[in-house]
Amino acid sequence: MAEGRRPKCPSTTSSAILVINCGSSSVKFALFAAEETLPRVWSGVIERVGLANARFRAVDGEGVTVIDETEDIADHDAALSLILDAIERQPSVARLAAVGHRVVHGGSECDCPLLVTAALEERLRRLVPLAPLHQPHNLAGIAAVRSARPGLPQVACFDTAFHHSLPRLATLTALPRELYDEGVRRYGFHGLSYEYVVNALRLDGADIGRERIIVAHLGNGASMCALQGGRSVETTMGFSTLAGLPMGTRCGDLDPGIILYLLAEKGMTVGEVQHLLYEQSGLLGISKLSRNMQDLLARPDEPAASEAVEVFCYQARRHLAALTAALGGLNRVVFTGGIGANAPLVRAETCTGLEYLGIVLDAERNAGGARIISAESSRVLVEALPTDEELMIARHVRDVLAAKPLARRA
Repeated sequence: MAEGRRPKCPSTTSSAILVINCGSSSVKFALFAAEETLPRVWSGVIERVGLANARFRAVDGEGVTVIDETEDIADHDAALSLILDAIERQPSVARLAAVGHRVVHGGSECDCPLLVTAALEERLRRLVPLAPLHQPHNLAGIAAVRSARPGLPQVACFDTAFHHSLPRLATLTALPRELYDEGVRRYGFHGLSYEYVVNALRLDGADIGRERIIVAHLGNGASMCALQGGRSVETTMGFSTLAGLPMGTRCGDLDPGIILYLLAEKGMTVGEVQHLLYEQSGLLGISKLSRNMQDLLARPDEPAASEAVEVFCYQARRHLAALTAALGGLNRVVFTGGIGANAPLVRAETCTGLEYLGIVLDAERNAGGARIISAESSRVLVEALPTDEELMIARHVRDVLAAKPLARRA
């Protein structure tokens, strides 16, 4: 093991909530003091899980590095054990109260965070085909914590839960009705991010009950959501996390005839098509260079990189305009996510041509990183707001623990 700075916590914390987001080869985590304001104690990640020289990094609430180590970490079990051991070595953390997990898909039954039980895990395993890029790893994180600390309460927080307010028409596809009854319907994702944004706007005094709002969560995964009365009424993702906007490696909306063509005429297997759609498409597929928007924006003289950015912004603009039909108008647009909150050029290109909707950006505000980036003349308020899904999960865990007898309904 290559030792970095040893872990430390800046202040005494009687109990804490650990938030976990497991990917295929990474485990992102955050530690919050179980207090009213849920101050962040640590944020960190273990990268290259299952590969040589995995890296374990963490910073404290002020961004100071407290862990930076490399070692071989075989799997999620080993990664979670490492994180839990590091936390429990700290004398300032008297007790780890619970672990909250981001779970991408909760299905049609899960409309709120739930205490993890064997029955809930079994239900979530049945949803793996609906989110094959995320769900197996989310479940692996739950299993790893249970293996390492069997008595520690775990809470599953679902990206689909926020969209349970979708009107029935917005959940339907035009496939035969019996498929809907089997679960083939539109669900929506990124709900934890949208929920955070709604809460942040409400705290800032926005008239959520009256405003018609579109939130654009733009990142490696990307979607948009139309909000009426603070509730989801339409969204760009649907049955799976493939739908809607192109993403880092995912295709976004696609004519289903293309899939039939790939299967029948190109002789691809279902597994090969799935790999193509989820992991070889999007920004990476168009550019042949990178799935990372920041990398592509840094190469403006590379035609394929520029075209990938242009496709992303064009599709974002098209979807934003389409969502206004579900709202019957528009009062506010909020850009969030890694790209939405940090890429002025993407925001500018997405809004270009939408003046007819009342959207006019202030170029100086947009480039300068202001919260409000719309011009004074804009009829629609446009904002750039970082999201915090980890804090949203911590809030849910705290609330579930406070109502623990009720949470066992899962």
